[in-house]
Amino acid sequence: MTITGRVVHQVARPDGFPTPDHFAFLEEVVPAPGPGQALVENLFFSVDPYMRELMDEAGLTSGGSWQLHSPLEGRTIGRVLASADASLAAGDFVFHRQGWRTHALVRASEVRLLPRYEGVPLTAHLSLLGGTGLTAYVALTRTARLQPGEDLFISAAAGGVGTAAGQIARLLGAGRIVGSAGSPAKVDRLVTDLGFDVAFDYHDGPVPQLLAAAAPDGLDVALENVGGDHLEAAIGSLREFGRIAWVGAIAQYHSLQSPPPAPRNLYDVVGKSLRLEGVLVRNHRDVQGELEDFLVSHIRAGRIRPAETVIDGFDNIVAAFLAMLRGENVGKMLVRA
Repeated sequence: MTITGRVVHQVARPDGFPTPDHFAFLEEVVPAPGPGQALVENLFFSVDPYMRELMDEAGLTSGGSWQLHSPLEGRTIGRVLASADASLAAGDFVFHRQGWRTHALVRASEVRLLPRYEGVPLTAHLSLLGGTGLTAYVALTRTARLQPGEDLFISAAAGGVGTAAGQIARLLGAGRIVGSAGSPAKVDRLVTDLGFDVAFDYHDGPVPQLLAAAAPDGLDVALENVGGDHLEAAIGSLREFGRIAWVGAIAQYHSLQSPPPAPRNLYDVVGKSLRLEGVLVRNHRDVQGELEDFLVSHIRAGRIRPAETVIDGFDNIVAAFLAMLRGENVGKMLVRA
């Protein structure tokens, strides 16, 4: 079996916000699987904020940059078409990281065979049950160690990690949950559909003032996805012995040469005995089973819902990625082939 597939390459490094011209679609011949390999047709693709870091030469904390004129990395769900490995059979659904292409040759060591949970959509393995949900779960339970009744702030709360974190925090018994988002529609969605007690549009004024108004009695935990003024706001609103789980830095993804200034109140981390700790999901792969044990029954019962924005067509994967960077999604941004 020989298939002609399509693949996306990055062809130039961006200076600021990326454009479609930084990418190219190419055709490639995908041969039949050799011994120990399986041929996978990719069905769903995850496009994520961390990928913006990979576009730059430095690569920052994400494990190295994307190589120019080479297939790109990305979380993907595929279906096995043919296999020369006894542990993978035609029809199996697998999670792997050979994204941004229609077909891939994989080995069993490179994939995770996906269980089919009745009542749980397949796409959940890229959102609530995938790296997005795992990041939120680890940030809350391992890094911040959120306790029942504690009050929580989530920045960029309408994104993939933010929507997962808000819903998971509610299941963990959080007290008041506050979120920031980039539009009135997103603010409304957080409060009416996703379990947040209050949310604000960060365009409406200085973020430290907006958060102080939303949480006048202070907070115990912050899950930080933005950096810059959001991190400053979190430090200012946390009570003594508060914790910050720092997941992302959206504020600086497009301006690595001139990132936003550090929080002016950074020394309050000392004055209030706060704890600030970074979160890298790749350090917590061992928690995957625990995440599924915790969430599957809640998904089936409707107590938590995968928040997803799904764009149809592999041809739209670059457009979906750029739309995600512009904040046009609510929840996880996915592409359906």
